[in-house]
Amino acid sequence: MGDKEKRIDFVLLWVDGNDPEWQKRKQAYSPDKGQDNSANRYREWENLKYWFRGVEKFAPWVGTIHFVTCGQCPEWLNTEHPKLHMVDHTDFIPADCLPTFSSRAIDLNLHRIEELSEHFVYFNDDMFLTGAVEPEDFFRDGLPCDIWNERPICFASDRGAFDHTQVNNFHLIDRHFARKQVLKQNRRKIVTLKYGALGIYNLIASGLPFQHFFGLYGHHLPMGYLKQHWREVWEAEPEVMNETIHHKFRSMTDVNQFVFRYWALMKGEFAPLNMNRVGKNFSVGEDNRALYQAIEQQKYKTICINDTCTQEQYEKAKPEVIRAFEQILPEKSQFEK
Repeated sequence: MGDKEKRIDFVLLWVDGNDPEWQKRKQAYSPDKGQDNSANRYREWENLKYWFRGVEKFAPWVGTIHFVTCGQCPEWLNTEHPKLHMVDHTDFIPADCLPTFSSRAIDLNLHRIEELSEHFVYFNDDMFLTGAVEPEDFFRDGLPCDIWNERPICFASDRGAFDHTQVNNFHLIDRHFARKQVLKQNRRKIVTLKYGALGIYNLIASGLPFQHFFGLYGHHLPMGYLKQHWREVWEAEPEVMNETIHHKFRSMTDVNQFVFRYWALMKGEFAPLNMNRVGKNFSVGEDNRALYQAIEQQKYKTICINDTCTQEQYEKAKPEVIRAFEQILPEKSQFEK
């Protein structure tokens, strides 16, 4: 196995929604009916430097950081850092899909990034390291760490196209995997005490007499992936993938990067781990004290700061999040000028 296969890279997606030039490009395209152009998809929290500080302090073992943008670059970023690879959308997304304002079009093409290692950890710009992580938090025995937990897909009025995307993901999965066979083949990875109480839940859920999958728990945290699974899904479902990447904005007919995770789970190509013990997803709202305390007290190795709030709540929470990060990551990293 070569160094590229052994290495674990990080992939970080970022957009500066405050950039006037980017706003002009976005306004030139009007989302079609059924597409999602919500403002919170692009709000700038001005906390990106803490992502890089966290990686330097808590994951010094990382290989290359592939920083994916639409040509934007924070003025403070040291682009000469030896571990930093600046990636423009034009470097890996087909030209006829650009410009794009949909993270799905970006996500589904990540395997095309030049020099991306076979093993990589995917980050949105709302996902942070707040404690020391090891490669084993993301990969074990060459497989991505993950948790199996069947849960019904539930529709919520405030989640836009996301729930529809989950249904689309499972329509794709159902065309290639039979629930009964998957549960039988992967039983030792499904019913296991490595998940704690969820192992018992899985034992009960696996006995439900449903022919088709009805959903899986989707944690919104940094996630280990194999490029292999990107290639396999693209080969199996090129029409679905191509339709998604040609949408300028999120659409009700999209699939997203979770489909690669589900593909790996169905094949049993994952290492069982209770991801809820590694990190936690926080949805920003009216009362965010638990979020601030989680950062300041480093309660988790990873967190997600999910922007689900109103503009007023955002303006109140933004400085508090920065203040909390300053408590644990006050010093500049070598990724800063």
